[in-house]
Amino acid sequence: MKLIFEKSREGRVGLTLPELDVPEKKNLLNDEVVNDGVELPEVSEVELVRHYTELSRRNFGVDNGFYPLGSCTMKYNPKVNEDVALFFSDCHPLQPYNQGCLKLMYHLERMLCEICGMDAFTLQPAAGAHGELTGLMMIKAYFEDKKDERKKIITPDSSHGTNPAASSMCGFETVQIKSNSKGQVDIYALKETLNEDVAAVMLTIPNTLGIFEENILEVVKLVHENGSLVYMDGANMNALLGIVKPGDIGIDIMHLNLHKTFGTPHGGGGPGSGPVGVKKELVRFLPNPSVVLNDDIYEFANNSKSIGKVKAFYGNFGVMVKAFTYIRAIGSEGLKKVAENAVLNANYLKEKLKNDYELPYDMLCKHEFVLSDSGLENDVTALDIAKRLLDYGMHPMTVYFPLVVSGAMMIEPTETESKETLDNFVSIMKKIREEIKNDSSKVLEAPSSTVVKRLDAVKAAKELDLRYVS
Repeated sequence: MKLIFEKSREGRVGLTLPELDVPEKKNLLNDEVVNDGVELPEVSEVELVRHYTELSRRNFGVDNGFYPLGSCTMKYNPKVNEDVALFFSDCHPLQPYNQGCLKLMYHLERMLCEICGMDAFTLQPAAGAHGELTGLMMIKAYFEDKKDERKKIITPDSSHGTNPAASSMCGFETVQIKSNSKGQVDIYALKETLNEDVAAVMLTIPNTLGIFEENILEVVKLVHENGSLVYMDGANMNALLGIVKPGDIGIDIMHLNLHKTFGTPHGGGGPGSGPVGVKKELVRFLPNPSVVLNDDIYEFANNSKSIGKVKAFYGNFGVMVKAFTYIRAIGSEGLKKVAENAVLNANYLKEKLKNDYELPYDMLCKHEFVLSDSGLENDVTALDIAKRLLDYGMHPMTVYFPLVVSGAMMIEPTETESKETLDNFVSIMKKIREEIKNDSSKVLEAPSSTVVKRLDAVKAAKELDLRYVS
């Protein structure tokens, strides 16, 4: 197709396209033939640039604002990580084995083992939930190898929602146990639920309330005495770095989210990375291949009873490069500082806001905490507060999760935000609290300053308008 530049009578140079043969398009919902042609406006280059620049300004990202998005760890990530990843942009997995790439993968695995107290890692899984699935496949293979066909996985009600989903996908029956008054695993409920049919207990540590299991050693002891394994959802590892090694407290298998804890961008559809770490009893079940070092040569090797590959090639390599760069750049002391700042920031916000909004679990939190919309005047809900934050140029927190808190507002400031940013968030949340009391229409009708106003979420969910046009 030839592009044609023409000068209009007004003197503007515009881009026009020759007439095209537009094929018939079909609406697959009702087989109706759609014959509308392609209509492109004639515009100048500067108009086109301004149009797309304006669209880009409507996007919100961590580079231009605060993300208090609980559970998702939307923190600032150093740009040097991106630069280093570009060094490897010419590499391709179909090329002959690249010693540089294999060396990076090998040493990243070793660093993750040291950080987590595990014996081996696989870098293949492409996301946290994918890591959970991989871990549960390994647990299944472990018990099958022992000729012990256990069929149940226990998950607390405060765990990530992907835990029971991954469990079901592996053919396990998921058994949920309630939290106690402190938002932690109820030891008595755990004792009643454990039996010879339980393959593993999946724990999110710290859990989705931002609380560390203070009885973790007792929990692990009970599970191991039952012949079961302890799986740790390590998505919230940024609260534990350099302070707690999961392997040292008895965790048998866990996953990490490189795209949350270890400085690689999170959101926008990926890519992600969810490495899985194991203790020695499970190493032989790791996905093939693993990277090994033999006589100063890095190469691939297969595990004896592997569950097979779980990802094309060897995982999302670019994410690995960024995580490797992040860990090497800040070092062991830097990792510990990450955890200390994440915990400090979360507790600072919690203390500043707990007198304005209900705090169901008023205790020391780790990386995040959860407020509730209970008791707010004028029928204002968590969703209304989230929408009102948009008017103040701030991204909302996570709402209505975890389900153990009614009207949950889940807030995670992360370790990369300054006190000035946190104080600004506190100030805005307090303003919204005053609006709820004195002028609730501003909150109930929010957002009012955004390009797109409040949508009818129920209508959108019930009356889907989906079309595929070929």
